Amino acid sequence: MFWCGCRGKKEEKVARPKEAKAQQDGARSGEPESTAKEEGSQKEVRRTFRMLREVWFNIGVEKIDMHESVMIKALLDSSATRIFIDRQTAARHGFKLQKLERPVAVRNVDGTNNSGGAITHQVECNVFYKDYVERMRIDVCDLGKTEVILGMP
Repeated sequence: MFWCGCRGKKEEKVARPKEAKAQQDGARSGEPESTAKEEGSQKEVRRTFRMLREVWFNIGVEKIDMHESVMIKALLDSSATRIFIDRQTAARHGFKLQKLERPVAVRNVDGTNNSGGAITHQVECNVFYKDYVERMRIDVCDLGKTEVILGMP
């Protein structure tokens, strides 16, 4: 199973002693918002992290079979565990899809199943940014308005 870091909120559960105060976490800009819930002798604090800044790049993606390049806007997302291209973007630019032997489940950053279902295809291409070029296999899934997510493979 892989995590797709589509834009949204990331949550983390933290257990604290009952006497801890939720106000210690603060809700200032850039700091986590907190909600507290008492369970037994401990308090469960759920933190929702707000994304302070999104990092976007214009990358070149070259189709291996046609040696044709297209420029695509990509989101750098360290919470994604792979590199993804949107299904509609791949179709619009005419990328050759390679079927996987078995589907791979994909979940969004909030833990929900991706609306487009499992990953069933990949695209093999050359990805370039400035002077750097690398041949990659990119998973094809539903990313909504985002064309490419550059995760940490």
